[in-house]
Amino acid sequence: MLVALNKPYLVHSKFTDAEGRPTLAQFGLPPRVNVAGRLDHDSEGLLLLTDDGRLNQRITDPRYKAPKTYLAQVEGTPTADQLARLARGVTLKDGPTLPAEARAVAEPAWLWPRTPPIRFRKSVPDAWIELQIREGRNRQVRRMTAAVGLPTLRLIRVAIGPYTLDGLAPGAWREIDV
Repeated sequence: MLVALNKPYLVHSKFTDAEGRPTLAQFGLPPRVNVAGRLDHDSEGLLLLTDDGRLNQRITDPRYKAPKTYLAQVEGTPTADQLARLARGVTLKDGPTLPAEARAVAEPAWLWPRTPPIRFRKSVPDAWIELQIREGRNRQVRRMTAAVGLPTLRLIRVAIGPYTLDGLAPGAWREIDV
């Protein structure tokens, strides 16, 4: 079984939390599914869960390089040079990243409001970029955008390989045929 969940902002990608923070347990997911990969509590979007160990490995193992696609609302207006640097890969404290696909995009029409909303500053523009990576380092997209001078304000994973959010509202999930 494979399940796609639209993980809301500030929900932890686990089923229990000793500190009482919001977890996946509140969404009525099928029993015995495990998270395939991770999504930070301050990131939103597609989280895959499965009860199939082999499938979990195919989704998460870096050897398979499943592309992960993100929409990032960034502080500033991306230049062609910044997007080219992201596309070539950037050097982070833990080493260089693999090349990525990066492009400026319009704010999606389907985007749900975030609670709390992103802070608005008249003097600092923001923009959206789509970034596709084939790694899964800790907070990688946020660190990559910051490295090129575009701090991430909001991060939404929209796809992992062929699996997408496709209209799932925050907190909603569906089973996927595999």
